[in-house]
Amino acid sequence: MTHATFYIISEQQHAEDNDFQLHFACHQAAMSYRQGHKVYLLAADKAQAEQIDEYLWQLDPDNFVPHNLIGEGPRGGSPVEIGWPGLRHSGRRGILINLGQDAPNFAVTFSQVVDFVPCDEKQKQLARERYKQYRQAGIQLNTANAATP
Repeated sequence: MTHATFYIISEQQHAEDNDFQLHFACHQAAMSYRQGHKVYLLAADKAQAEQIDEYLWQLDPDNFVPHNLIGEGPRGGSPVEIGWPGLRHSGRRGILINLGQDAPNFAVTFSQVVDFVPCDEKQKQLARERYKQYRQAGIQLNTANAATP
């Protein structure tokens, strides 16, 4: 059964870091990688995917996370693969981190899904819709406050 956790982003976290959600997602991917999981990080679009790629390259060398954009890197992808809507991830992966506006229809193929509830009202409504879609797909749902990475 697939389990999903929605992380709630506070206004304070957003005020301190406009890209808090993106940075938090990257740290979730790094933590999952260190625990031996393969991760698919689904960006909202290609520009955000490239921003994530750049952010992961800037991490301290001791915290390096092998990653690649879809279509780059080794055959079958690296432990953390970054994509955007309209592309298919390579191989079996255990964790999906969704930064997109929609719930991907392939979420049920992962054992864990990470999603977000931003503080912006419009984005919150989109998160509510994703929550409903995951629930209709039979995914077990939880919420948690996003802790500062």
